[in-house]
Amino acid sequence: MRIDQWLWAVRVFKTRNQAAEAIRVGRVKVDAHPCKPAHEVRSGETVTVHYWEHDRVFRACGAPSTRVAAKHVAEFTTELTPPRPPRPERLPADRWQ
Repeated sequence: MRIDQWLWAVRVFKTRNQAAEAIRVGRVKVDAHPCKPAHEVRSGETVTVHYWEHDRVFRACGAPSTRVAAKHVAEFTTELTPPRPPRPERLPADRWQ
């Protein structure tokens, strides 16, 4: 299965077009290497998707025949994303006065 189809099928992106665009601009890497939308995903590959300020990391466990329900995503992917660091607390507005 193509990487753009896989990202759409396992619900990383809402549309296949969004997945393909993210791949084209370099936000998606397979095993730490840039790829093209036509890259064939194989079991065991690590897929990294860069979002605004963080990355999500997945291990491909299979390729569904079509888009899967959210409760079945775990059959085809394993989430390897490290936990995000806590956000710094904001100071109350009255503290600046």
